[in-house]
Amino acid sequence: MSRMTRRDWLNTTALGVGLWSMGALAGRKPVSGEEAARPARRFQAALVCSAIGVRADQRQAIEYAARFGFEAVEPQPDFLSRLSQEELADLRQEMQEKGLTWSAAGLPVDFRGDIDAFTRSLRRFPQFCETLQRAGVDRVGTWISPSHNERTYLENFRLHAKRLRAVANIAGGYGLRLGLEYVGPKKSWSAGRYPFIHTMREMRELIAEIDYPCVGLTLDSWHWYTAGETVEDLRRLPGHRVVIVHINDAPSGIPVEEQIDSVRELPCATGVIDLKGFLGALVEIGFDGPVYIEPFKKELRQLPPEEALQLTAEAMQKAIALVGN
Repeated sequence: MSRMTRRDWLNTTALGVGLWSMGALAGRKPVSGEEAARPARRFQAALVCSAIGVRADQRQAIEYAARFGFEAVEPQPDFLSRLSQEELADLRQEMQEKGLTWSAAGLPVDFRGDIDAFTRSLRRFPQFCETLQRAGVDRVGTWISPSHNERTYLENFRLHAKRLRAVANIAGGYGLRLGLEYVGPKKSWSAGRYPFIHTMREMRELIAEIDYPCVGLTLDSWHWYTAGETVEDLRRLPGHRVVIVHINDAPSGIPVEEQIDSVRELPCATGVIDLKGFLGALVEIGFDGPVYIEPFKKELRQLPPEEALQLTAEAMQKAIALVGN
């Protein structure tokens, strides 16, 4: 079955239909020559239940993603590892019929801790990669802590390059791409004695030092905004070097240098972050991976699951509508 169209999405849930039919997404306007010339969206709107505080096993997550009109869903490696090849084939067939693909898995390697913890987790990593490969998952992601109390920038850079190079060597052998996320807020990178990578440019330097083609960026609109970066910074990126994308908005009335990483808003809630420019640039460079919402919003996590999912789906639709497709 082919991927859901935008119209299919709008008709996915009864709740969604009622809301969207009253909004700007309800009808299609005549397409101008300028709009027709725009590149088509290649990224997938992904549901990651854990990012919005909704507890769901793999089958529930797939059902939620299909019901609320998403195009990709987070894989759960522990569940997938228990399935036979036949069961995996059936699951992938079910997902295809629901118009779904996989999003990205989290990286299970402890590269931030001591050498023993790193070595133990790295030994287990090939089995993890094999599980993802069998299931058809092709992306993993992690974040880089933006400060350290003991390691200087250079010491930390060398350690990250060495350890993540070892991770990339294994991941690439299983056809996996590794996305690395920088953390932008000043209150985060200034919290430790030694600031570390907290901008796109610095992360690109680390990726160049690792020097594996499977390694790229995990971009978050929140960190892009708090790092003071621009749409032009995004346009200079090769599309294939962006692996995963997160989208959020920021609370209004707070200076950017005072923003706190754990206090965010759903996309398009305040308009503080230029999501039209952010997503538009990703469309321009041909980014073809999962985009998901990661708001760290306490009020969202306190809602019943279906209410949280509905609000998340609506926010995703508003964000996608900004790029017209």
